[in-house]
Amino acid sequence: MRLALKHQIIMAPAAVLCLMTLLLCFLQFTYWDMSVKRQQTKDLKTAFIALAEADMAAERMHGVVRFLTQAQEPAPKVLEQMTNLYQHLAVAIDRLQETELLGPSAINLLQQSVIDLNPEQGIQLERFNSKLEVLRPYIKEQLNALNRQRQDLGVLHQDDMDALVAETTFVTIVVLGFAILVGILLSLTFARRILQRIQVLSDSAARITDGDFSPPPAPDEVRDELDGLAVSINHMTDQLIRVVSSEKLLEGAEEERRRIAMDLHDQTLADLSAVRRGLEQLQQETVCGEAAELIDADLQRAMANLRAVMDDLHPQTLDILGLPAAAESLLTKSCESPDSPAYHFLADDGATDIKLPRLTQVTVYRILVEAINNVLRHAHASQLEVGMTLRGRTLIVDVEDNGRGFDHAPQPPTTSGGRGLHNIQERARAIGAQVSWSNSRFSSGTRFELVLPLREE
Repeated sequence: MRLALKHQIIMAPAAVLCLMTLLLCFLQFTYWDMSVKRQQTKDLKTAFIALAEADMAAERMHGVVRFLTQAQEPAPKVLEQMTNLYQHLAVAIDRLQETELLGPSAINLLQQSVIDLNPEQGIQLERFNSKLEVLRPYIKEQLNALNRQRQDLGVLHQDDMDALVAETTFVTIVVLGFAILVGILLSLTFARRILQRIQVLSDSAARITDGDFSPPPAPDEVRDELDGLAVSINHMTDQLIRVVSSEKLLEGAEEERRRIAMDLHDQTLADLSAVRRGLEQLQQETVCGEAAELIDADLQRAMANLRAVMDDLHPQTLDILGLPAAAESLLTKSCESPDSPAYHFLADDGATDIKLPRLTQVTVYRILVEAINNVLRHAHASQLEVGMTLRGRTLIVDVEDNGRGFDHAPQPPTTSGGRGLHNIQERARAIGAQVSWSNSRFSSGTRFELVLPLREE
């Protein structure tokens, strides 16, 4: 299964990004574990401080109890001090409970001791003394245990930090190196495949430019953008072959028409001219003079018709004077009859001096013939204008009338009246020109326009 071109392009960065994401997840997990250990160290420190404060408060309460045992009368300040020490002890035990480092039994024992040592329930020195005798060693025992845990955890934490730094550094270097290697390999793999296919298409385009119309192999199925490009070049080559074939066919047809016209001029017309000279000699004789004049008139009409056929096959004006002069001559001849519209021809200096290839020149002339004949046959116009204008490297040829107009929508060539328009479009396409029909600038009628881009010489 071939990946799309855009997926092949993003495959390498996507793989590198995926590996980097996995690396970040690993680092996050590693430092999360370290954060848990840091929180444990913090809780252990808090518990140790709270237990130390509780030990200090219990020791001072024990000293106050001994003082009260020896005193004859209890002093109010001593009782107030006993209350304050009890509050410190209760607060320390509460803080110790929040850390959850001591077991439930130890917390229950400490809380029960705090309840028993509450001065508000009355100060019974013997009970206080016995409770403190039990509480103080227990607190010191727990304090020593927490101190040992702190020391062990501190050493372990330092070792873990060193191992963590070494491990993360090693893993980071390995993953980065592997990601770079994977990215390079994927880039080279896909780039090589893409470049090979692009090179095939480039070679095919170069061959087509050089005139070798052998298309690139078309894929059986379009799976990515390069397959679509190969199919497009294949279709373009087929279309180009048709255009070139059509151009060659038109060029061959025009050349044949030109040859036939030359043969008619050099042979048939010359023979008819010789016959006419013989008739002129007969006209000088009294016996055959009248019959010779009738035959000469018929012969002149035949020669005129023959010259019209020759001009239609290949107008000599086109070869001798160029396209503008041939177009003006065509317009003049087409509008000779009395019922023809008033005509006007305009060609600017750029269009007059332009040099076109023979086939292009003849094709534009044929299109003009068809366009002018359409006006004369179907438009019923009273005014007809033909113009040639050069705009930059583009030749504009227009035919405009004030006739009845027609529907400009394209019609199939099989419909009535559509064959002429279709022929115009096909001829224009063969020389790379574009044609269009629109409303005339007169109050009615049609404007025909041919736009021919000129090739750089």
